[in-house]
Amino acid sequence: MLHVNDLSFRHGERVLFDRASAAMSDGWKVGLVGRNGAGKSTLLRLIQGQIEADGGSISLSGRNRIGSVPQDPPGGAITVLDAVLAADVERTALLAESEACHDGLRLADIHARLDEIGAASAPARAASILHGLGFDNDAQARPCGEFSGGWRMRVALAGTLFSNPDLLILDEPSNHLDLEAMLWLTEHLRRFRHTLLMVSHDRDLLNDVCDHIVHIDQQKLVTYNGNYDRFERTRAERLEHDAAQQAKIAAQRKHMQAFVDRFKAKASKARQAQSRVKMIEKLGPIATVPVDERVAFNFPPPEQLASPIETLDEVTVGYGDGPPVLRKLDLRVDMDDRIALLGQNGNGKSTFIRLLSERLQPREGKIKRTPRLRIGYFSQDQEESLDYEATPFQHMSSALGSAAGETKVRAQLGRFGFSRDRADLKVGVLSGGEKTRLLLSLATRNAPHLLLLDEPTNHLDMDARASLVDAVNDFEGAVVLVSHDTHLVKMIADQLWVVAGGKVTPFDGDIDDYQAKLLRERNGGKNGKAAKRERAREREREEAPAPVAAAKEQRKQSADSRAKRAPLKKTLETLEKAIAKLNKQRGDLEARLADPTIYSDPAINVADLQRDKVRLEREIAHAEHEWLVAQEAYEAA
Repeated sequence: MLHVNDLSFRHGERVLFDRASAAMSDGWKVGLVGRNGAGKSTLLRLIQGQIEADGGSISLSGRNRIGSVPQDPPGGAITVLDAVLAADVERTALLAESEACHDGLRLADIHARLDEIGAASAPARAASILHGLGFDNDAQARPCGEFSGGWRMRVALAGTLFSNPDLLILDEPSNHLDLEAMLWLTEHLRRFRHTLLMVSHDRDLLNDVCDHIVHIDQQKLVTYNGNYDRFERTRAERLEHDAAQQAKIAAQRKHMQAFVDRFKAKASKARQAQSRVKMIEKLGPIATVPVDERVAFNFPPPEQLASPIETLDEVTVGYGDGPPVLRKLDLRVDMDDRIALLGQNGNGKSTFIRLLSERLQPREGKIKRTPRLRIGYFSQDQEESLDYEATPFQHMSSALGSAAGETKVRAQLGRFGFSRDRADLKVGVLSGGEKTRLLLSLATRNAPHLLLLDEPTNHLDMDARASLVDAVNDFEGAVVLVSHDTHLVKMIADQLWVVAGGKVTPFDGDIDDYQAKLLRERNGGKNGKAAKRERAREREREEAPAPVAAAKEQRKQSADSRAKRAPLKKTLETLEKAIAKLNKQRGDLEARLADPTIYSDPAINVADLQRDKVRLEREIAHAEHEWLVAQEAYEAA
């Protein structure tokens, strides 16, 4: 259906695609993956004709109705339901024409076509899609302008799904959805009968929906059969095979080169030596196997506090003079907690996190916090407060205060993958993933004991999400998480709290149990296809190792590892302080030796100063050696 042939595209000085080719058949469900900045969204725009390629071609065979979610969601006085119905352009145009048409034959053709596309059932289909995405009957009748940007993006998504295109293009469809809406979208995309091309960093969505993966790799498009997990396994095997093949070629080259070097000057072997030279040339240069380096995250460790670190006693909270959002909360957070908040958007998950972070004060009840408690708060909304003309270094320097030197500022940015060059770029030119990493770096700058993460994975690619999982599991404080990424919840959380009906209630079970509960409620206990699929999945989960159990074991191992590394980390920190002190002393001494007046002052023994400088350099060299040994021991642990 879709053919990309020898596509070339350059963005400024950077080449995104170099003679890249791929083909998609009708009915395929394809996940388009690649690192941030690889060109995923650019390829979607090229396919839709929004930008022109530098070379090659993109063609659609047969039917070619393309549907994608518009960047500007509907607003104004049009109701949510009418906005979705209007997304079916053909139906809207035919209905308008039928009202003004006086030609009986044309009118018959119009009604025949309306019947063919199911126009009469369209309102029911639109309402069903909206209900799945979280709009009840009352919400569907409200004007779009009354909703927030995230909810209006859901309306835009509903309209695109309702239009039922031949090629459905989705770019990060889960960004504005909660877990309940994600479950519905997953089922809907599974049932979608046409071709789907989707960019997503949600591993579970790619696994549950896609039957093919197209990977943007080294400016090419590489197609893999199967879902995302299978793609990872297949690619790892291919890279391993390529590395082994390159090692074999290198060994052949080395052996033949040794023969040439030994016998090239010997007349009787000259012909054989020349033959091997030609064979070496045919082998070509040794190709390096590309290995994507993953940016590591590293949260600064806080000192340990006694639990509970935060206690809520009969707490009620809301905004301004409006009705309470959450009522009568009796909860506690301990130092080693890993809590995920579940519930539909609008139920109060972000309100609860703002309450924990002291951004909202309780109307009733009391909150008790442990003295010296430091709280780190991350929300994607904080991106609006970034100064796009300032650099990450300037943001961090301002946040840490004037007492923080350049070394400390760059060290904190380095914990989240910012090299010196990237830290000195303006925020406006950073990618979405880099802005998220900057916000995480700012949120953790003071080594918080309690880390509050409100949708931290938006704009992060797969590798960055894996780094976030590792960092959170190594973190020595408490974590409260809001995320629609079920894989992240599985790998991090050992407690689930459901936010619904003005309450925050611990859930007895894991994320799979919660999803099964939602599906049972949605299906009303009926023996529908979705319910049968869920029962089959439950049987598979019973037979397979529980992912949450595996995640808990991983967290236990992380905790044990942290305990073993603690004395080594303390040694490293002590050595780093000692090296910094010695370097300062040497700097002061070098400044004195650079002052020409000391050489004419009889009270100053320049030779003693020079001996002190030599001594300091020896001490610095010795301390740096000890630091390297300690660092190796720490990394090994």
